[in-house]
Amino acid sequence: MIIAGCGPTGAMLAAELRLHDVRVLVLEKQAEPAPEVRIVGLHIRSLELMAMRGLLDRLLAHGRQRPSGGLFAAIPAPAPAGLDTSLPYILGIPQPVIVRLLTEHALALGAEVRRGCAVTGLDQDDDGVTASLSDGEVLRTRYLVGCDGGRSSVRKLLGVGFPGEPARQQWIMGEVELDGPPAPTADPRFHYRPAGAGAYQVVVPAAGLSDRPPTLDDLRQELRTVAGSDLGVRSPRWLSRFGDATRLAVRYRVGRVLLAGDSAHIHPPLGGQGLNLGVQDAVNLGWKLAGEVRGWAPAGLLDTYETERRPAAADVLDNTRAQMELQAPTPGARAVRRLLTELMDIDEVNRRLIGKLAAIDLRYDFGPAPDPVGRRQRDVDLAQGTLYDRLHAGRGLLLDPTGGLTAGAWSDRVGHLIDPAVPSVLLRPDGHVAWAGDDQAELDRQLTRWFG
Repeated sequence: MIIAGCGPTGAMLAAELRLHDVRVLVLEKQAEPAPEVRIVGLHIRSLELMAMRGLLDRLLAHGRQRPSGGLFAAIPAPAPAGLDTSLPYILGIPQPVIVRLLTEHALALGAEVRRGCAVTGLDQDDDGVTASLSDGEVLRTRYLVGCDGGRSSVRKLLGVGFPGEPARQQWIMGEVELDGPPAPTADPRFHYRPAGAGAYQVVVPAAGLSDRPPTLDDLRQELRTVAGSDLGVRSPRWLSRFGDATRLAVRYRVGRVLLAGDSAHIHPPLGGQGLNLGVQDAVNLGWKLAGEVRGWAPAGLLDTYETERRPAAADVLDNTRAQMELQAPTPGARAVRRLLTELMDIDEVNRRLIGKLAAIDLRYDFGPAPDPVGRRQRDVDLAQGTLYDRLHAGRGLLLDPTGGLTAGAWSDRVGHLIDPAVPSVLLRPDGHVAWAGDDQAELDRQLTRWFG
């Protein structure tokens, strides 16, 4: 297997494949890790996935927990009480740390990472993919996945369309020291929050569009325009630009080549969903692709990656579009923002929006089936450890409260947990419920459907 790109999506996918003993080569065009120390947020669903793979404690040691409220369009609202999770927070953590920890995880499992090398050509047939590399080498692989970002070379080589809206506006974003917290402004596109160690993360709209990296003077100029003062900004940890370009790949798969993460979707970072969306792509894809390589995947399993993850991305694109409109400095947008701020005082409205951003309300369409089929299973405390502790190996898991069920001939791919604390469900390796009930015959049909 070849993966193009060693960001969070590529590193996570490499680890997922190695859990199933698939040989993996990750190609990263950057010779060195990016120096930008940008703080990003891991949402509830991503934290759950990290717990499922035994990675959560490593991440918690490098991050800072904060409430999950006040994320939708930066409208101040508390996190709803009693969210359906054991991890009801967002983890602020430097992106380079996430990449490093996930890469170390993949390497420890046996993946190979080659830096300073990119895919420059592709040719595929019924048996595999021939990849030409920037160093002149030509490699043959069963499958190839493009995790190489919004300007994905793999997507362009495939000729996959990337329709959507180009950037109409940009922001300058960074972590800096200030003379003090800025005074409130009427422009909801300008906001800030403490970033630790006396620094603040500041986001301010920019005048016009530019491909040039921002400078401290650029940030000062935009702050004077929006906030009436440059706030004494100094000592930047990092500065970057981002725009509101929003695009979704027409297809996630062409034959033996697939797309994941920003290669398949880009959107403004409102709500902090981008990195999370890519990591969740990787966990959805990894076991399915491994099943194809190892020879046990049932017909159509790999196609479910696109049918499940592309609608999930489309929903994220729509909610970021909505957040962009709510932050426009126009009278109409301000009126709608005031109305939504009032509505978010209603617990169910606030809970619904948090569920969207955190991806805990996501339900995959598995056809006619009752709840909770299609939804993710929250963690459960067991006599020893937790349910998520039993998912570290990336296999399916049959939860059996009575001991009356069996995984039978699928036991090499599906574990069996008998414990009165668990519901009677079949979990896929990504933690989504594939079956619920007590009928062994129907369980066998679903085991065949998902595990061959």
